[in-house]
Amino acid sequence: MPDHATEQILIKASPKRCYEVAANIEAYPEWIGDMKAVIVLERDDEGRPLVTEFRAAAFGKSTSYTLRYDYSSAPTRLSWSLTASDLLDHLEGTYDFELASGGACTVTYHLEAALKVPIPSFVKSRAEHRIRATALRELKARVESTS
Repeated sequence: MPDHATEQILIKASPKRCYEVAANIEAYPEWIGDMKAVIVLERDDEGRPLVTEFRAAAFGKSTSYTLRYDYSSAPTRLSWSLTASDLLDHLEGTYDFELASGGACTVTYHLEAALKVPIPSFVKSRAEHRIRATALRELKARVESTS
């Protein structure tokens, strides 16, 4: 059964700008520390990455996984789901972008994940927290440095 986790962060930029940075999937290796490579396998009718293969650092190793993106709620939500992975059985996630006071954006990151191999719960918990916190911190840093 997948684990669920949700975290939020306030970013000093418009929701539209936050969405634009998050949806620029090909640029992830430029600002996501553990991201090693991104290969777009398929694009939608608007040229956006639809199916994308990633290579990233995980648990001291390199892992590969492929995600399918859903832009149907753009620009208020970017969502994805796993299509293939060497380490994961299940992965679904969303970034939700909401206008906050002062023109800022509240970004909510939701992730559901299940690994193929069992690991101790304290290691899993620590890894899940790191993934969520890092995803939001790195998104915030990228958006605020390029706005």
